[in-house]
Amino acid sequence: MKQSLSLLVFLLSLVLTTTAPIKSGRVKYNFNSDWRVHVGDPNKAETTDFDDDDWKKVTTPYAWNEDDSFHVGIANLSTGIAWYRKHFKLPASAKDKKVFLEFEGIRHGGEFYLNGKWIGRSENGVMAFGFDITDEIKTGGENVLAVRIDNDWEYREVETGSPYQWSDKNFYANYGGINKNVYLHVTDRLYQTLPLYSNLKTTGVYVYATNIDVSGKTATITAETQVRNEYRSSKRFSYNVQIDDVEGKTVKKIRGEEFTLRPNETKTLHVSGDMSDLNWWSWGYGYMYDVHTSLTESGRAVDTVTTRTGFRKTTFKDGHFSLNDRALHLKGYAQRTTNEWPALGSSVPPWLSDFSNNLVLESNGNLIRWMHVTPWKQDVESLDRLGILQAMPAGDSEKDVTGRRWEQRHEVMRDAIIYNRNNPSVVFYESGNNGITEDHMKQMKDLRDQFDPYGGRAAGCREMLNSTVAEYGGQMLYVTKSARQPLWEMEYSRDEGLRKYWDNYSPPYHVDGDGPEYKGEDASVYNRNQDSHAVENVKRWYEYYAQRPGTGTRVNAGGVNIVFSDSNTHYRGAENYRRSGEVDAMRLPKDGWYAHRVMWDNWVDVEKLSGHIFGHWNYNDSTTKNVYVASTAERVELFLNGKSLGWGQQSDRFLFTFTNVTWKPGELKAVGHTGSEKAIIDEKATTGKATAIRLTKHIAPGGFIANGADIALVDVEVVDARSRRVPTALNEMDFTLEGEASWRGGLAQGPDNYILATSLPVENGINRVMLRSTTSAGKIKLSAKSNGLKSASVTLSSEPQKTTDGLSTQMPGNDLLSNLSRGPTPPGRSYRSSRKAVEISSATAGSDKDNTESSYDDDERTQWSSDAHKKSAWIQYSWEASVNVSQVVLKLNDFRNKEYPVEVSVGDKIAWKGKTPKSLGYVTLDLNATVGKSATIALDANSKLGVLEAEVYAPAR
Repeated sequence: MKQSLSLLVFLLSLVLTTTAPIKSGRVKYNFNSDWRVHVGDPNKAETTDFDDDDWKKVTTPYAWNEDDSFHVGIANLSTGIAWYRKHFKLPASAKDKKVFLEFEGIRHGGEFYLNGKWIGRSENGVMAFGFDITDEIKTGGENVLAVRIDNDWEYREVETGSPYQWSDKNFYANYGGINKNVYLHVTDRLYQTLPLYSNLKTTGVYVYATNIDVSGKTATITAETQVRNEYRSSKRFSYNVQIDDVEGKTVKKIRGEEFTLRPNETKTLHVSGDMSDLNWWSWGYGYMYDVHTSLTESGRAVDTVTTRTGFRKTTFKDGHFSLNDRALHLKGYAQRTTNEWPALGSSVPPWLSDFSNNLVLESNGNLIRWMHVTPWKQDVESLDRLGILQAMPAGDSEKDVTGRRWEQRHEVMRDAIIYNRNNPSVVFYESGNNGITEDHMKQMKDLRDQFDPYGGRAAGCREMLNSTVAEYGGQMLYVTKSARQPLWEMEYSRDEGLRKYWDNYSPPYHVDGDGPEYKGEDASVYNRNQDSHAVENVKRWYEYYAQRPGTGTRVNAGGVNIVFSDSNTHYRGAENYRRSGEVDAMRLPKDGWYAHRVMWDNWVDVEKLSGHIFGHWNYNDSTTKNVYVASTAERVELFLNGKSLGWGQQSDRFLFTFTNVTWKPGELKAVGHTGSEKAIIDEKATTGKATAIRLTKHIAPGGFIANGADIALVDVEVVDARSRRVPTALNEMDFTLEGEASWRGGLAQGPDNYILATSLPVENGINRVMLRSTTSAGKIKLSAKSNGLKSASVTLSSEPQKTTDGLSTQMPGNDLLSNLSRGPTPPGRSYRSSRKAVEISSATAGSDKDNTESSYDDDERTQWSSDAHKKSAWIQYSWEASVNVSQVVLKLNDFRNKEYPVEVSVGDKIAWKGKTPKSLGYVTLDLNATVGKSATIALDANSKLGVLEAEVYAPAR
């Protein structure tokens, strides 16, 4: 059924690649073709008759410094002035119509000229913007659009001289120019506005659901639109709505009222209707509807806008997030908003955005937190299709600001909300990458209430754990909990490691942690091998899982690992780019990706038996090593060539360690056991010698398009005689490209990271390279050879894109399907309560007696602190009736660096004694179950004890 549904969606997408003709009221053109670029600042480049014949011909999106991506570190990316020019014509039928330009974004500040006349500027380097060019456009001849773009790191706003906080050499990689899509809109003079507030000051269409009944599959759908009449006379018209499902079938028509607009009047209209049998957008279920809003005059549609959206219910309470009435533990990645690739930067075709983001879904991530600046619309829409939640920032660096710089942040958030409020994947509006004042938080929340009051999105900020305004919060690296608004951790596990390094025992025999210091300090955690990096990922995630929904009144809402893909941004390891990714920059997975896929395949509690053996099984006779398995099983047994090696030592719930395993060639097999269930969860086999090369292509569903911007990926593998990838192969490959494509290459460790090199090595038996289409359709052949290996080649055919006079109705991404792989939101609860919180009624202490309540007030910004004397370094919690106390959970001061010798008593009986372990926040002490009406935590030393939060638990039953 899902396959047939996907086929129908694909066929529909092919039908929709051509928009309606102008006579029906509105045409949206793909405006990406036929640009020319010059790096420099020639005089009079804005004029119509300027000679640009020798300028480079490109298709946008195109960053003029793309060759720098991963070739140099972020601080050394090329900056300066670049001009973009485009010659185009409008059809004569556009005469007397309204004409608008839509830019999804540029980097950084741009001055825009049409036919030699300045039409405006855009300066924030982040958000979409538009221009009304009706009065400057020619409908009977050639038009010339010229754009001067300055991507200087120190770019300052023209009118105020203020810099932009987010133009930061650590976080926001500077890929200059028109680095996002461009569109041209032709509409009737009675029209629905575009959601482009900067310059145009318009808000467009807003579609939302209220009165949602998830189990009943019903809701009230409202379509709001801003309409403007630019005729010289009043216009009377009706406003109607048609809703089509993911298969293109019309499922609802809503007939609105008739309205009259005076000349140059703008009015926001609403129409609502009840819908039944709705399919809810969900995690891994990107079910989207097309909502067609039409203005009809005398029975003729004069303007129709199609808004693709999805409907879902969200709640943000009881310390966690719920989607469609089901608790969802948030898990995913803090990803750089540039989402960049080697030698391309951030400017990639839509299918490549889906390719990358789908790997997040395949690792069972459900959330991407874009970092520092608002994501590209192309990525926003990608996550809609895939069914991945996202947190959307505005623009910032690492702290609150004031004056004009705060106003800039506020304006970007306003524009971003208006532009993205119909995208169901956006569920969090992030007001800052660090704490801001309560007044600033209120200003951001007011924007949400003004422009997106019904979208089911929370406004919050990092670090604002006890804010009375923010609707969610969280920290960097650590574990926070709440009984009120969700607190989820916004970037954890900053460690770095190359995909090339398996472990200490595999070529090239990199010693785990070996690498240069970072700012004079040990940087071993930023130069990990894959095995230790994956182990660390398991340990870090477990601390969030241990405090998940269902574990008490105060819970952790989840966390996102920084980053998903290796990034051309701030780094601490040996290379000139950040290698914290679970996939490398070419999106080839590391072992950490597989570990997450195992741990995260659930809404909250473990749901499936699965596992992954870290590494490979190609070693030599002298190798004895630990074997690690990540698994959801309760027990894991390891077999080598059919012989049991025993049971793994379980730690951090998901990690099973088999110590000192001596290598023998053959097959390594892990078997997981949970209750009576038993299954093989992973296998590794020793491969034969490397004998051949294998090439595998990846292209968009609609084919490789000859538009000058499409990208084909080609995997290059070294295989043995049985076509199995050889995981230790590091062979260098020589590539030859023929036909209608240009070489963009790949990435590997070595000189200049092998950027754009036509010879580069595989790493761990595989690498990946990129080809870019030309503007001529034709055959392409890529060949690869390497000494001692059988050569290979792969062929592709590029498909033409119809473009006339610089305009095309073939839209980027129209061939991309919704991903429905996980199915609708499952019914029922996603967790069972594993313990019961004991409600503390009072507390006494040997010191700091006035602040005892601060240690159980659901506020991690307050604490109780003892003096430094053993006799008075204690605190006692009491409750009304005797209970069987089984656990005490504590968040202690300096939890990451200190171990505290403590004694826990229930009543007058000692239930636990020892040193608390270091942690990312909370420590759980399993007690000898003891019945009592109080619990005392005492420091067994002449030192200080600080308790931020204390929780007492009894068994669930």
